[in-house]
Amino acid sequence: MIKKVNEARVQLGVCYYPEQWPEALWDDDMRRMKELKLQYIRIGEFAWSIFEPKEGVFQFELFDKVCDLALQHGLLVIMGTPTATPPAWLTHKYPEVLNVTKEGISYHHGQRRHYNYSSKIYRDKCALITTKLAEHYNNHPAVIGWQIDNELNCETNVFYADADHLAFRGWLQTKYGSLDNLNAAWGTVFWNQTYSEWEQVFLIRPTPSDSPNPHQALDEKRFISDNTISFAKLQADILRKEAPNQWVTTNGIFGHLDNHKLTDDLLDFFSYDSYPQFSTIYPDAGDRPLLDRRWSSQLSIARSMSPNFCIMEQQSGPGGWVNRMEMPSPKPGQMRLWTYQSIAHGADMVLYFRWRTAIAGTEIYWHGINDYHNRPNRRVSEVEQIGQELMNIGEHIAGGTYRSKVALIRDYANDWDGELDRWFGPLIWKSETAWFKTLQYHHIPMDYVFLQPKLSVTDLNAYEVLIYPHGAVMTMETASLLQQYVEQGGKLIFGARTGYKDDFGKVRMQEMPGPVAELCGIIVEDFTMITGTEKPAHLVWMEEMSSESLGIGSAEDEVTDELIAEGFNDILQVKSETVEVIASYKDKYYAGKPALTRNRVGKGEAYYYGAAFNESVAGKLLPCLSLKSPKFDWCELPQCVELAIRSNDEGDVIFLLNYSPEAVQLKFNKQVLDQITGHYLVHEVELEAYGVIVIRS
Repeated sequence: MIKKVNEARVQLGVCYYPEQWPEALWDDDMRRMKELKLQYIRIGEFAWSIFEPKEGVFQFELFDKVCDLALQHGLLVIMGTPTATPPAWLTHKYPEVLNVTKEGISYHHGQRRHYNYSSKIYRDKCALITTKLAEHYNNHPAVIGWQIDNELNCETNVFYADADHLAFRGWLQTKYGSLDNLNAAWGTVFWNQTYSEWEQVFLIRPTPSDSPNPHQALDEKRFISDNTISFAKLQADILRKEAPNQWVTTNGIFGHLDNHKLTDDLLDFFSYDSYPQFSTIYPDAGDRPLLDRRWSSQLSIARSMSPNFCIMEQQSGPGGWVNRMEMPSPKPGQMRLWTYQSIAHGADMVLYFRWRTAIAGTEIYWHGINDYHNRPNRRVSEVEQIGQELMNIGEHIAGGTYRSKVALIRDYANDWDGELDRWFGPLIWKSETAWFKTLQYHHIPMDYVFLQPKLSVTDLNAYEVLIYPHGAVMTMETASLLQQYVEQGGKLIFGARTGYKDDFGKVRMQEMPGPVAELCGIIVEDFTMITGTEKPAHLVWMEEMSSESLGIGSAEDEVTDELIAEGFNDILQVKSETVEVIASYKDKYYAGKPALTRNRVGKGEAYYYGAAFNESVAGKLLPCLSLKSPKFDWCELPQCVELAIRSNDEGDVIFLLNYSPEAVQLKFNKQVLDQITGHYLVHEVELEAYGVIVIRS
């Protein structure tokens, strides 16, 4: 990353679509934006037909007026390249640019993201419009940066046009060099799938049981990611050349895209679109759902790409398209809570989606700050409050990095392979959710670490504990890196199905957990999936430690459900004298066999758990790991309050976020100053529903 998101202070902005509104509204819109202390507007990302109404005919008058007006009002402009929505003249004249389903059915004009990344014509047209925009706005004093496209791989993340099949074939030729190597990597000897000519090789196509070659499927996703990055690079290179003084970003986290490589190779910083009420549509399981608080995990993933990032779209109202994804209206205070949630996790710039709710199109129910009537409402008042608060405290937060001593490890190979492989893929989501909830409810901040080629043991050593729950696909290089981490003092936790696949997704002919068997000091002697009506095995815990004595919560914070080993059961056999059995199976045909072990290696510890994690098991493990909440000695918090810390040269900035619809009681054991209100807090303090406290220490 070359440039910072924001040098001076955390600031706010808004997504604006002037092309959808009469010009008579623009001046008043921007005047009110400034009154709300907004500093940025994002424009242009869906306006290709405005910039190029006919092929080769370019016009900039509308957005010139907008940029000039923004300058007059002291607003800065983020310009979007409009390639997410090709104009009708383009898709009509060049239908080969359209995306195609796996079944061979072409998409049509009428929504967005209906194109494919491989079409040479589309790439040429995207390069031309990007060049024209960059040449025109590279020196405009209001334009500060660029957003490439919009939400790459949203709507769909698979591509099967003729151009995609050809591009995939070329990608494979570069990767493998020969058909012999490809056949070996894909195991095509199985079911007589061996290829003898490159022309026989395609992306996945329909099969009788919809069960494709899994190694081909994994490479398909890797190709889609590389192809998407190549498409973005085409634009990034043009912007770097034509507009070198303006920063470059793009937004969203969507499937089949290595956003870490995208960020490292192309962007100044990453941008994320945060819609916490998606949690009302896709809630986490269990009787204590995180709901909108779960979005902190998504923000943590964004932070793994950029320690400081931009929220290009922050939810500001109820959401939904005309036919799906209905979200209720944010309760009073929730939009403010979500804004501070984003900031607490590393955002230095937050733009609300959107200034005014659309009155036409499929997003007429995806509401903005202003309602259709364009008159004051409670969301406008809430933004005004946030804007004033950040004018007062934003400079003390900007540039601060999130502080955590524990991280969940993820990698794209397992994410993508696990989409198809039901023998481990579903376990990842279950275990990550259990650990995130457990750490959240014990007020222990958490990071994500993605396995990338540049990752070093020094990077890992920043964490006392790493959790890699179901790394089925594991390279020897990754195993060696994790070995070094443990030897140098780290605590590493594995779950069921670890290490049994190679980088092609093929199963190793060796005892599980493969390349980390020696590190863990165990082998998997047997295994079974827990499916259907079968009840999970119970666990017998061998160690008892007090959570309260380690500062990770009180007894009332702990989940007291019975200990069960869910999802999958690896039955373990101890192979090293240094291994301790922490828990064993209580029942089933493997009763008495080890289920959870700890191996002391060098200065550190390697744990292996032969199942998917749940809150009960994760909570039971916390005392073994000696993880302490940063608030242990100075504050007592209920579970519904999130603790997050950002550190900078001035010290720590501590965020306390109440996700409850009710006021809650906090207890401060020492006097602290709430930066937002300017009030000193000590002893019993009430935090209102969806309330926020920001403390400097």
